[in-house]
Amino acid sequence: MNKYGLLAILFATLLSLDGCRRHHVSHGTGQTPVVSSTPDSTLASQPTSVTPTTSTDSAVVAKPARPGIDEARTNVAEIDFRYLTAKSKISFKSNQQDIDNANVNIRVRKDSLIWLSISKLGIEAVRGLITRDSITIIDKIHREYSVYDFPTLSKQFNFNMNFELLQALIVGNLPLPKRPAQKIKNERDYLLLRQSEGKVMVENYIGEQDRKLKKLMVTEQPTKNTLRLDYEDFTSLSNFLFPYTSLVTLDYKSQSDGRFYQTLLRIKHNKVELVDKNPGFPFTIPANYKRRP
Repeated sequence: MNKYGLLAILFATLLSLDGCRRHHVSHGTGQTPVVSSTPDSTLASQPTSVTPTTSTDSAVVAKPARPGIDEARTNVAEIDFRYLTAKSKISFKSNQQDIDNANVNIRVRKDSLIWLSISKLGIEAVRGLITRDSITIIDKIHREYSVYDFPTLSKQFNFNMNFELLQALIVGNLPLPKRPAQKIKNERDYLLLRQSEGKVMVENYIGEQDRKLKKLMVTEQPTKNTLRLDYEDFTSLSNFLFPYTSLVTLDYKSQSDGRFYQTLLRIKHNKVELVDKNPGFPFTIPANYKRRP
């Protein structure tokens, strides 16, 4: 896999635990249709923003012995939007690759599409589209494309990979839905929310004052492979706090040689906008491009 293809897959699928092995959708036809830029009627009815509830919630007042705990349980501050656009820089380092400050444009239609375009030296190298069913990556340098389905990725990760998870991590929301009776406790300057999904333990470190997700630790129990996500540079964006810098650190044991490796991925947003107007999601696979197995 070329370095830009690897970069796109890492960004889209939270870093494969063993070198991003390619898996494809079994029922694909070899062509992906042009994605319509018509706004979704359901999305058009959604509010642009929701102002977070303050800490005067009666449930919190009723339990003074647990300051902040119940508030975090019911009201972790998350970002609401119709469309999101971002111009960003990505840096990536592993034992085999070292990429510094590649340009990436990101567009998100809430709960529907994630579009990305990666370029270097002014030349677009990779274009990707994530839908609720699959991830498609076009390698423009080698005139190839690949398609990945979420069930296969979930099996590979031993974790329920889905669109909601990827969308949440881009915007800094909780990666798993909040459920009743989950453990939340004070941890130094954070509120720690522990969640589990299959064989994976997720630890969410939430700011006690602003209720924003600041740090995320994902651990696969059998292997102890870990993914750490640190959010930094929080800036006001349409009445929300948005993390303009994300650092992903992956420590894992390779299934192929049994050795331990570390991979680093840094995403720094230069410009982010939450908009009502559809920015467009142009995505067409040329007929002469070959599909990678």
